[in-house]
Amino acid sequence: MSAPILVFLEHVVLEHGGAALRKPALEGLGAARAMASQLGAKVIGVVVGGAAAAAAATAGADEILVASDPGAPGSMGAARAVAAAARECGAAFVIFPATARGRDLLALVAGHLAAGVAADAVKIDVAGGEVRVTRPVYAGKALQVVVARRAPFAIGLRPNAFAPAAPGAAAPVREVATPAASSAEPTLVETRAPEVRRVDLTEAAIVVSGGRGMKGPENFHLVESLAAALGGVVGASRAVVDAGWRPHGEQVGQTGKTVSPKLYVACGISGAIQHLAGMSSSKCIVAINRDREAPIFKVADFGIVGDCLEVLPALTAAVQAAK
Repeated sequence: MSAPILVFLEHVVLEHGGAALRKPALEGLGAARAMASQLGAKVIGVVVGGAAAAAAATAGADEILVASDPGAPGSMGAARAVAAAARECGAAFVIFPATARGRDLLALVAGHLAAGVAADAVKIDVAGGEVRVTRPVYAGKALQVVVARRAPFAIGLRPNAFAPAAPGAAAPVREVATPAASSAEPTLVETRAPEVRRVDLTEAAIVVSGGRGMKGPENFHLVESLAAALGGVVGASRAVVDAGWRPHGEQVGQTGKTVSPKLYVACGISGAIQHLAGMSSSKCIVAINRDREAPIFKVADFGIVGDCLEVLPALTAAVQAAK
């Protein structure tokens, strides 16, 4: 049997107590299961702290490692914990979910392990025992294939690119000690609570984004109404965020968040390459823009040439009527 595949299982603490794994963590397990079936490897999940141990046990892994509390908030302590778990089980591959925390840990843990790295993976192939990771580069204009030639190797996943693992029988759970922090490790100075969202932008199945074509922040209620009617969340272009119309947490693009929803509606967004890099892998793209020559129409599955301030109310009414 090949060396195991370790998956970092990010979780959220629930209001009523306990914890639940985030959807990207389940996607990480799904990717690992597909690899494991071809490599003949074991899939091991790792959680930091014991809160999510019960939820992780039935998520589809063969074994769960519970890394002891690193004694420090933030990514530095968690990176020590995950790296210790990878050494403990002799992992050949370490997989990280497509979240802000997962991206942080991908780099930090790879540094701890002196591991190779492939970030933003959209496909993982195994041929002749060799693992090949496909990832977009040059703002999505090309695909790069990275071959994992030595272990350990760290892989970060693109959101919604892999099917979540199916739940399984309760896996055995064991604890792993986390090393103490070194004197060189930074210390946390301040923690700020993020804006509360029902669904994280990167995990949403439907995203409705607004750009400068909305003409001002006072018109974004039209984007919000359509998103609510569709059961989705609101996104925004960089220009809108830079202008202070919407918070940075809603920014989609190369310098914002990468999304791959089932449906992406671009409202008044021209389609600059930086924005396309963050949403071009969406399953279905609908573009609404007054300029019929806007680049967004080149990647759209459906296009509406018109003023968003006129189209959005009619579209929202049609969705509500259909429901």
